[in-house]
Amino acid sequence: MKEEEVDLAEEQDDDQELFEHLRVVVDKGQDLLRIDKFLMNRTQNATRSKIQQAAENGNILVNEKPVKSNYKVKPFDVITVVFAHPPREIELIPQNIPVDIVYEDDDLVIVNKEPGMVVHPGYGNYKGTLVNALVYHFNQLPVSNYGGTVEATKKSKEQAILRPGLVHRLDKNTSGIMVVAKSETAMVKLAKDFFDRNLDRIYYALVWGDFQEDEGTITGNIGRHLKDRKKMDVFPPESEEGKHAVTHYKVLERFGYVTLIQCKLETGRTHQIRAHMKYIGHSLFNDEVYGGDRILKGTTFAKYKQFVENCFTIMPRHALHAKSLGFNHPVTGKYIHFDSELPDDMLAVINKWRGYSVSMALEE
Repeated sequence: MKEEEVDLAEEQDDDQELFEHLRVVVDKGQDLLRIDKFLMNRTQNATRSKIQQAAENGNILVNEKPVKSNYKVKPFDVITVVFAHPPREIELIPQNIPVDIVYEDDDLVIVNKEPGMVVHPGYGNYKGTLVNALVYHFNQLPVSNYGGTVEATKKSKEQAILRPGLVHRLDKNTSGIMVVAKSETAMVKLAKDFFDRNLDRIYYALVWGDFQEDEGTITGNIGRHLKDRKKMDVFPPESEEGKHAVTHYKVLERFGYVTLIQCKLETGRTHQIRAHMKYIGHSLFNDEVYGGDRILKGTTFAKYKQFVENCFTIMPRHALHAKSLGFNHPVTGKYIHFDSELPDDMLAVINKWRGYSVSMALEE
């Protein structure tokens, strides 16, 4: 092996000891700007002096080459911040991930979350979340207050750092409308609105089975399943297990073996709609956690089985969408309401069931 090839191999080994903490591709419309100022707007809880020190130590690279803090960033520059240690799990990494922003002002942002996106970082999953995207697109999102015992405070503080701007969340595979706070005032008031249930939340769900009635209410405490801690269970209202939960539902469209319903939450518990629907025998379509990922209603014909499997393939998640959200603006006090269209996968499955139910009716 030639000497220069040995040196290159050693350099590559050294590179492998550097861990990427931040990666930014500069937008095509970016004006010339000092890199320390540029990174101030992209890095959570970082001071300009810390960024300048990182540059002096050779930890800030542009197009894979170290630069000083006075370097002027240009469109399409690839900026990386590297250190000799991996990112701590508590460190929040901004990422340039597209977000569907429905509305934005100085105090809040309304986003339409796509299915499959985790809302905030957690154990073993610290990248690619909605929060990683939010801290890239917005500066200095507020974090919630924390308190309690030393251990509880430490845990709550870490959770708050990983959840800036969040006053509520959606499951990974639930799509739809979410509100994110941009100011401390909005954070406090929106959090209180959710706690006091002073808002209107409407979900659309496709569930197994038909309903005798056109609408109804489910009341039952929701808490961790006693045998499977990954899912929730429903307990009697008078039980000491779980927390009080109420879901109001209304039938929107019947397809025979499945039904499209609207759910209005009176409370906001983890997996509330999914657990409540399982509780009354109407698991969400393709909900693998609550048993909806198998045929629960219908015929034994192979053609029907293939039809359902095709639906599962089109929408490889549970059929739940946060359709709308209404509340009083935390600063102006004016009532605002936001609505969203059903995502393509859920709409496609609904249309397939609509067509199937029509064909069934013609055969009868």
